[in-house]
Amino acid sequence: MPKHLTILTGASRGMGLAMARQLLQPGHALLTLSRNAHPELAAEAAQAGATLEQWEQDLSQGLHAAARLRTWLANVPAGEYASATLINNAGVVPRIAPLSGSDPADLAHALRVGLEAPMQLSGAFLGATENWPVPRKVLNISSGLGRRAMASQAAYCAAKAGMDHFTRCLALDEAAKPNGAKVCSLAPGVIDTDMQAHLRDASAADFPDVQNFANLKSGGQLTSPADAAARVLAWLERADFGETPVADVRDA
Repeated sequence: MPKHLTILTGASRGMGLAMARQLLQPGHALLTLSRNAHPELAAEAAQAGATLEQWEQDLSQGLHAAARLRTWLANVPAGEYASATLINNAGVVPRIAPLSGSDPADLAHALRVGLEAPMQLSGAFLGATENWPVPRKVLNISSGLGRRAMASQAAYCAAKAGMDHFTRCLALDEAAKPNGAKVCSLAPGVIDTDMQAHLRDASAADFPDVQNFANLKSGGQLTSPADAAARVLAWLERADFGETPVADVRDA
């Protein structure tokens, strides 16, 4: 029987790892692209009866990642998959500082991982699967910070805002095609991850909003990675997925 294919970036920790674990189900095939493979996922895939392939991929090298993905998809036998989904989850928070005090290399890295690579991978995925007669989806994991400015977070906010807007453009592209993909840029809410800890540890001098992030933790307002992953994957399965190209799980 054909399997359902999911391609997931940033699957080695946080919500990405939680999504990977929840996607390991019978009849499913998962391809992950992360800086490091996760040693426990292979055993979990075997136990679940799922197919797993892990690529150790530096997503700041988006050209290489996109070319590799396009080649891999081009070699998929006809009828292998019943559906195909790309989830662009990987992102980077550079050193927290005003733009005037930022390292240009850090800015470039954050934008390459958070914006360039999702665009390049989406293009490769959609181009290589355009003639597949199966449902196709692209889910971009965005953030409320793509829709609300925050001091000392210019690179992260810009990457997520860019992700939202390129998704809007992509939705227009795909709507004009006979079997166009459904696409959505989804904010997953505030999640108890290493990124949140990084923000809470910043100095107030560099990051005026540090106390707000501390309050989220102390007030129990952070969602666990597993719960956030479940909500995101449930959104992916909605019958109306893609009708709103830019969305927030909290709007459900």
